[in-house]
Amino acid sequence: MSEQLKKAKHIDVDEKSKLSDLEEFREYPEGQFLTTNQGVRVSETDMSLKAGERGPTLLEDFHFREKLTHFDHERIPERVVHARGTGAHGYFECYESMAEYTMASFLQEAGKKTPVFVRFSTVVGFRGSADTVRDARGFATKFYTEDGNYDLVGNNIPVFFIQDAIKFPDLVHSIKPEPDDEMPQASAAHDTFWDFVASHHENAHMIMWLLSDRGIPRSYRMMQGFGVNTFRFVNKAGKGRFVKFHWIPKLGVHSLVWDEAQKLAGKDPDYHRRDLYEAIDAGHYPEYELAVQIIEEADEQKFDFDLLDATKIVPEEQVPLKIIGKLTLTARPDNFFAEVEQVAFCPANVVPGIDFTNDPLLQGRLFSYLDTQLIRLGGPNFHEIPINRPLAPYHNNQRDGYHRMTINRGKSAYFPNTVGNGDPRPASREERGYVHYTEKVEGKKIRARSDSFKDFFSQATLFWNSMTGPEKTHIVKAFHFEVGKVKSLEIRQRVTDMFANVDPELGRMIAEGVGVKVPAPKAPQKKSKLDKSPALSQLNKVPDTIVGRKVAILAAEGVKASEVEQMKKAVKTAGASAEVVSKVQGLHKGSDGGEVMVDKSYVTTGSILYDAVFVPGGKQSVETLKSHGDAIHFLNEAFRHCKPIGAMGEGVDLIKASAISGVSISGEGKGGIVSDKGVVTARDETDLIAFFERFRKAMAQHRHWDREKKEAVPA
Repeated sequence: MSEQLKKAKHIDVDEKSKLSDLEEFREYPEGQFLTTNQGVRVSETDMSLKAGERGPTLLEDFHFREKLTHFDHERIPERVVHARGTGAHGYFECYESMAEYTMASFLQEAGKKTPVFVRFSTVVGFRGSADTVRDARGFATKFYTEDGNYDLVGNNIPVFFIQDAIKFPDLVHSIKPEPDDEMPQASAAHDTFWDFVASHHENAHMIMWLLSDRGIPRSYRMMQGFGVNTFRFVNKAGKGRFVKFHWIPKLGVHSLVWDEAQKLAGKDPDYHRRDLYEAIDAGHYPEYELAVQIIEEADEQKFDFDLLDATKIVPEEQVPLKIIGKLTLTARPDNFFAEVEQVAFCPANVVPGIDFTNDPLLQGRLFSYLDTQLIRLGGPNFHEIPINRPLAPYHNNQRDGYHRMTINRGKSAYFPNTVGNGDPRPASREERGYVHYTEKVEGKKIRARSDSFKDFFSQATLFWNSMTGPEKTHIVKAFHFEVGKVKSLEIRQRVTDMFANVDPELGRMIAEGVGVKVPAPKAPQKKSKLDKSPALSQLNKVPDTIVGRKVAILAAEGVKASEVEQMKKAVKTAGASAEVVSKVQGLHKGSDGGEVMVDKSYVTTGSILYDAVFVPGGKQSVETLKSHGDAIHFLNEAFRHCKPIGAMGEGVDLIKASAISGVSISGEGKGGIVSDKGVVTARDETDLIAFFERFRKAMAQHRHWDREKKEAVPA
């Protein structure tokens, strides 16, 4: 087993026998000859075989034909949804035995590690769309367990648009680019989608999440994941319990601001992908804790919503989260196509101890994913692609088909048989054979919806009531953008009337922003048992860390090189990174005799690519920066996006020269340091350690939303 594979899969050496099938598919071209797909060494690959130097190409040139034929067929159909994505290898470590609740092998003992592959994605856009569009994000995890592959296929939002999977084609057709002109790309801000929304009130809760800050995450590393549907845990005794899955990022849940997200789509459309890979390369491995909500079957009916309704959450105040393990991503793919594009997830891929419920959205997903993969990956053998192969051995009587790679031995391909000694044979429950949960099912064949599914607004209201002031403001502005793009006044009015059911004040604010009548106040159809759930607000869960953050240091010739160096060291010690940004790249001589290497120019970067900005001292440097419009814009834009800003010595003068106002940037604070609204300044020589700690705390807060009350920041 190669060191590369051990790193990618993070497997203990004593498990190497399970990896032999995967290793044989990895190619290492270093020091090798160029060959055909049949292993024949090639002597020439730049010129085709011709009849004379200027003659026609000969059909017998097998290398030419193979090379061009393979190239002609390199593209496979992109996913209908979740086409734009990225992935990483890692491992899952169990914190404690969950044997009381489930017989799933990867949850049986504390410290047990299971290799995983995770794919993050946007939902709506094509493969070439930008990472930072407003959208739900996929969070799919493939566990390579000893009992086979288990796929936990979810999103970064815990609910969904629809209650029944039969509506999924309608939903996707409505949100995709409109069929007459194929616009807009990767956006819900158009007539057909909002027509669908106004026609299906069941999606009110999902829309509230989508138009919140959750729709524009800062990073895949700072994004929650949810299983969305209700599943079952089943233990060895056959006892079942309902379970909801949550992934909780150790770095906290953070988002972009809308102006920033739009600009990033142009400046770096690969922003989230690049951020993930840079963090892994730097050793800042993304971590997520797995939490579950476990509900006894006897308690199924105790809620004021239906557990099988995928448009509802189970509030943490009613069923607390139990943290049971941690996911760590440790390696980027070796080959993006072979792994990220060809990985196939399916919620029907379960292992003993995990089972399904009658959630009608989940029931449709169990069929649809497999059906899609059959055509997208060219037939029934996609499970033999290395990234999809289980580490557990597999034996069955399935044969042939497109792209078959297994060479099956023996005479029989049926069961029962005598010519093959009856093998392979079914396994009993005691032999860890999968046994479906025993559930009594009866009823008339009917196309209907349970009355328990007909509450569409109470949890949307709960979500709205749980938001802080800044979060509510962002939701309203998102409505103004999304619905404001709708051409039909009639659809705008219907959407506004619909969300007045969530909250009359919300309806009023939407109406005022999109030019329609303010809806008449409406009595709530049904209230949630909870008035609010603080756990739903991102701002209530901000950990004190800056791991993986990026700081821009603005500099020019004559900068204080010692302050730049000290800031870089302090940032690195805290698990973050810093880059020097200037008008041009190259070396700058410092006023104190040192030198500073410029990492990025204003042309190649922007404040939107950083989490904070620092301006060191150096009179010549600051005077030069004052004359650079790009430097002033960099600072103003960061301030407008509510990011932390720090300045020392003459660097404070650059802040004064910008449009930043309404904060204290002069005078004497403790230790000569002033900190106000995330702007940390020190006019005179001061203790850099104390300064950095103030700056670090401002960064850990992520954003300083009180600045949004200002309208006069040009950026």
